[in-house]
Amino acid sequence: MQIKLLAIGKTDNKDLEKLIDIYTDRLKHYIRFSLEIIPDLKNTKNLSEQQQKEKEGELILRSMNPGDKLILLDERGKSLDSVQFSEYLQKHMNSGVRQVIFVIGGPYGFSEAVYQKAEGKLSLSKMTFSHQMIRLFITEQIYRAFTILKNEPYHHR
Repeated sequence: MQIKLLAIGKTDNKDLEKLIDIYTDRLKHYIRFSLEIIPDLKNTKNLSEQQQKEKEGELILRSMNPGDKLILLDERGKSLDSVQFSEYLQKHMNSGVRQVIFVIGGPYGFSEAVYQKAEGKLSLSKMTFSHQMIRLFITEQIYRAFTILKNEPYHHR
């Protein structure tokens, strides 16, 4: 299995980029992991929130291959602790799915088409964080999950 993190818009904070790179590099020891950025939409002043979500949704769905499992990072998603998240990943690995895609949506969330295609929704917190910070948090949690599965000392129970 491989994991792809799909996000709308580039990270303009170099410190966050460095931290994301650290965990991305660490993940290489456990799984094929990639971070794919969908560029911000241009000329959004003339688009409604709904139109913007639909355009971003089209780009998200185009980034998938048949058989991929799409998981949305969504404030209305299921909350898991780190051990539960590691078990969640293990279940996907055991199911034989080729690729799991975690998606961080744009500023207005996801289109209805993306919600329809998604096979799950996860919430990282009831609090609101910048999309850039969420990239770091989910990358670190994926790394933490693998250290839990391998019984390594990174996560203290």
